Amino acid sequence: MLILDTTAPAEDVTGALWTDLLADDLPRFEAFLEQALAPQREYLTDGERALYRHGKRLRPAVLLLAARMVHGAAPLPDKVLQGAVSLEMLHVATLIHDDIVDGSALRRGLPSVNAARGTGTAVLVGDLQFVQAIRGFVRAIDRDSDMGLVELVLDTAFQIGCGELDELRTDLTEDPVRLAETYWRTADRKTAALFGLAAEAGVTLADGHTGDARRAGFYGRRIGRALQVMDDLFDLAQDESASGKPRGMDLLRRRASLPLIYAMREWGPDHAVSRIMRGEPVAPGVLDRVLAKVRGGTGFSRAYTDARTQVLEAVELLRPFPAGRYRYALEDLALHIVDRGV
Repeated sequence: MLILDTTAPAEDVTGALWTDLLADDLPRFEAFLEQALAPQREYLTDGERALYRHGKRLRPAVLLLAARMVHGAAPLPDKVLQGAVSLEMLHVATLIHDDIVDGSALRRGLPSVNAARGTGTAVLVGDLQFVQAIRGFVRAIDRDSDMGLVELVLDTAFQIGCGELDELRTDLTEDPVRLAETYWRTADRKTAALFGLAAEAGVTLADGHTGDARRAGFYGRRIGRALQVMDDLFDLAQDESASGKPRGMDLLRRRASLPLIYAMREWGPDHAVSRIMRGEPVAPGVLDRVLAKVRGGTGFSRAYTDARTQVLEAVELLRPFPAGRYRYALEDLALHIVDRGV
């Protein structure tokens, strides 16, 4: 049986992997972030600003490390830091919109924007983050060859929106094989695309070659896929004290996560997992027993294997880059996504 470390959130890929390497960059990142948030100061509550203060900075870290991998130890151009801030703002916009769609009351252990201020205000606050993110990426452009980055940012935002809609319209009566195909397409759009943007933008803004930027983007999408699967696994395994949300929310909300899809395939349409996913009410006391069975099933381990495969492919994609501490940090970051789960 696979044992997960349930004491840390699925995305808590410890900053110790990169904090020392980015010691000169992180203070600059924070300064650029404050500048980007300044025009919104009168519209944001302390809780909304906490979305930035309590963030793991994972996507900006991927961008900065990818930039350093081709730029080296010399000071990074301002446009790289601007890009990292814009990426974080785009991420926060997606979190706010995710919570609206899911009806989530909590985010990182705090009241979500929609729970605190209502759906209408949450939509507008999320839109502000999105627009400010795009403005930031445009400001980061300082040469003609960077213009493709703006199109990539807009394409990524479009994909994220498509992924959200794909998830909402998933037909849970479909065969689990088809559900798995839908799952990966949705994960690519909803989660992996933003990590792909992080790594590709880092190399692009550091004036790296186009081919290197695209290869870095493939790395980012692989780790994004792995993080999504690990998030699915932690949803089934973590207590609310660690994750900030009740255990088993994917099943309760009938969200077709990968381990649940594999469980439906393993045990068939008459099992409790399939019945709940089709809309059967969850009787008191049943949820914990069903979750325990899923955690002990082969589908849970199979999903973890899929996540690990994505990470190993990500590491291989970095091999053509020069060996050095920044590439090694990206490799370690990828491996840590899944290594902390065993």
